Amino acid sequence: MPSSRLLTTDDWPEAELRAATLAGDLVEVGACWASIAEPQDAGLRAASFAWSTGDPRVIAAGRTATWIWGARSRPPLPHDACVRAGQRIHRRGGERIREIAITAADLVHPGGVSVTTPVRTALDLLRVHGDEAWSASAESVAGLIAIGAVAPQTLQHRLELLGTVPMVRQAERRLAGLLSPR
Repeated sequence: MPSSRLLTTDDWPEAELRAATLAGDLVEVGACWASIAEPQDAGLRAASFAWSTGDPRVIAAGRTATWIWGARSRPPLPHDACVRAGQRIHRRGGERIREIAITAADLVHPGGVSVTTPVRTALDLLRVHGDEAWSASAESVAGLIAIGAVAPQTLQHRLELLGTVPMVRQAERRLAGLLSPR
């Protein structure tokens, strides 16, 4: 269900939405549109994500969560998303959905949409497997730190608490690399 602050192709034909964008009346918000006077906040971006996925059980995670928190200017498409371990969903398409163990403490709900907390988001991105995936994620983690959504000390502490979970040592090196002057 889209926010009343958003317009979608359910409301108007896409051609009209794009024409209104060109005229300067609307701005794209992910796969939706909003008035140029509408504040671009986490609730608005989360509502756009929710409309895109079409299932309230789907949780915004990874680079999509960093977009919702305002740490990146554009949403990654396809969206990064997850569901709680053991949930089976029918995918609408256009998003990468992982099944993960997640607690209520790892989630917040801007606009009623489940999104991983900035700290959980950064930890997940620091622990991605592979150099290519890290290259795509590094800017998002740096963005969360730059906007003050997460503190590097908090991330370091949380990584230490993970113990021997896979990719923790790699995540510590990646965090140190983000923090070192270039």
